[in-house]
Amino acid sequence: MSTDLIRYDLRVQEALRGVVRRVLTDAARDGISGDHHFYISFDTQVEGVRLSSRLRQQYPERMTIVLQHQFWDLTVNEHGFEVGLSFKNVPERLYVPFEAVMEFYDPSVQFGLKFENVEGAEAAESEPAKPEPKQSPTAVPALPKPRLADKRADPDKAKPRGSGSEPAEIRPRPRAIKTDEKEPGSAGGTDKIVSIDSFRKKT
Repeated sequence: MSTDLIRYDLRVQEALRGVVRRVLTDAARDGISGDHHFYISFDTQVEGVRLSSRLRQQYPERMTIVLQHQFWDLTVNEHGFEVGLSFKNVPERLYVPFEAVMEFYDPSVQFGLKFENVEGAEAAESEPAKPEPKQSPTAVPALPKPRLADKRADPDKAKPRGSGSEPAEIRPRPRAIKTDEKEPGSAGGTDKIVSIDSFRKKT
């Protein structure tokens, strides 16, 4: 398979982030229409994210905010958005670059976008794949090889001493049970979730 030199995955992701930028720009100018409201999850470790130290301690990796009723001074530029929110009756102001956005979801119409960490994906692709050690089809503990008795020795002395020659009992390992994780607001409806992985062409 040929290498994707155009990088369609990056272009698609940039276009979808443009959708989020346009929606928030309209909301900042005209307010949020009807029953629409937005759940926005973002990576708090991305460079450019501005949070208070209190929020950064509470959310060291990921944070989700809701833009519905109690928010103010929403401003949007080409690179990100800034908004005021109340957390446990404490007003906070934060800035989120669009590159940090991980998910955008509108429960009123069950529409969502998911974004992957492109930098992490590029780093993973650049690292050479490490060969996995070969394993036998069945995991059987290695047993000591039997020693051949010396023809000149006494046959009674050639017998193994003790009961350690018996193989250990092989017990099957418990299987891990996978549980399906549902997207927020997916109960009773059909979510329209657009994942970047569906557009990414594996090379």
